[in-house]
Amino acid sequence: MTSNTDHTLVIGLVSVSDRASGGVYADQGIPALQDWLARALTTPFRVETRLIADERAQIEATLTELADVARCHLILTTGGTGPARRDVTPEATLAVGTKEMPGFGEQMRQISLHFVPTAILSRQTAVIRESADHAALILNLPGQPKAIAETLGGLQDADGKQLVGGIFAAIPYCIDLIGGPYMETDPAVSQAFRPKSAIRQGKA
Repeated sequence: MTSNTDHTLVIGLVSVSDRASGGVYADQGIPALQDWLARALTTPFRVETRLIADERAQIEATLTELADVARCHLILTTGGTGPARRDVTPEATLAVGTKEMPGFGEQMRQISLHFVPTAILSRQTAVIRESADHAALILNLPGQPKAIAETLGGLQDADGKQLVGGIFAAIPYCIDLIGGPYMETDPAVSQAFRPKSAIRQGKA
């Protein structure tokens, strides 16, 4: 697989919601993701946004297009991960993936359980989608802005001490391993973790 380390980081943001996509109310998922990423990432990046309905075929097509055509390195979805009949984001995500990454879903539920007992109803998952010369990490996130921030960044006390670890800390190294750009973060928002051997010279 060809390395994309010299390319601009491209992040796909997908909000899955029948009502928001239908104009019943304003989407909150994509703005919440954009705001968090703007605070967390110090690496330059651009975003591709999609607001779509809870339709499995449309979700699959959107994820495929973002990975294969827009060539996103990271794709974050929000919404559609519960047990309701219309919640099919995990099924669509698994269908387009070539590798499942179950640890992300496990940790997301553990984080959310610190706040609500209904976290066990969430079916969030993650996959890697690989082609001959590109790969993308696709993650399903919660639908509420507060839950999005908690899942990505975890929870800190008033002194900045990490009480609950967020999932984003593991994402930059995952992107390294699949050939994507080197991602750096603001430690005050999310402290990225890499083995010492994977930290680039001159990088913290």
